[in-house]
Amino acid sequence: MIEGQIALIRRELWEHRAIYVMPLVIALLVSLASVTGQVAVSAFDHAVDIGILGATNLGENARSAAITVLMISLSSTFVFAMWILTIFYSLDALYAERKDRSILFWRSIPSTDFETVLSKLLTALLVIPLITFVFIVLTHLVVLMATSVWLGARGANTWHLLWTAAPFIDNWTATLVFLLALSLWLSPFVGWSLFVSGFAKRSPFLIAALPIAILPLLERIVFDTTVFAEAFFVRSVKMPLFRGLDNLELLFQEGEHFKMVGDASVSLLSLLDLGRFFSSPALWLGLVVCALFTTAAIYVRRYRDDS
Repeated sequence: MIEGQIALIRRELWEHRAIYVMPLVIALLVSLASVTGQVAVSAFDHAVDIGILGATNLGENARSAAITVLMISLSSTFVFAMWILTIFYSLDALYAERKDRSILFWRSIPSTDFETVLSKLLTALLVIPLITFVFIVLTHLVVLMATSVWLGARGANTWHLLWTAAPFIDNWTATLVFLLALSLWLSPFVGWSLFVSGFAKRSPFLIAALPIAILPLLERIVFDTTVFAEAFFVRSVKMPLFRGLDNLELLFQEGEHFKMVGDASVSLLSLLDLGRFFSSPALWLGLVVCALFTTAAIYVRRYRDDS
């Protein structure tokens, strides 16, 4: 079973190269933008030298917090792109094999509809986040190395300024947990997309998006309620994974100005509350919904034949 799933997931990577090409392109663009920004900033020689001197005199926690903000800003682009990629992959996963008739070939090999659809679900919920995480780590390293070269050329002690203060393990572990938790939290959308991909004859994106856009309007008109709209909003933007980002804001804010308050340390892992996340009824209800849609996708793939 496990060996079969590995082979089927390799098939998904072979057929859907965007799974690794898209984060690769984003990594190149982000790295290039970072280098370009450093070159542009170099024009302000006096201000840059003062800034480097000020950063050197900061405590380790303050430098660690600044690097954490940099790493978060670099990761945010990957997170947004990952979710777009996941949805479009899920919408294309079952639709494409019927469109190009490759389903006839894949049905000739000893793999069941359950195993095939499961491999696509695992690719969306597990493989894409893991590949995204790898490129996030590589981008962090490339940007910090480029920054080291730039700072070293200006006489700064890059080992003291960057590398000893960068909380790599904390940030990367928190990032990996966040990516995997995000996939679980938004799994109902993946299940729905796989189901639509299984039966749509054309335009799976339009078929998947129309109910999400129309149902809240009908609910408001017919029942004068917003239950569906609120549930969709909560599922989209209010993942119960964080203890409270207010704690992070307090580290930098004092009055109307933002700066480090005292010598407080910043840890992204300390902001994660896995107990609250896994005890959330909304998480388990979402997983049930994903399982139901995935089961429907298996049934549709078994009996839906456009050939």
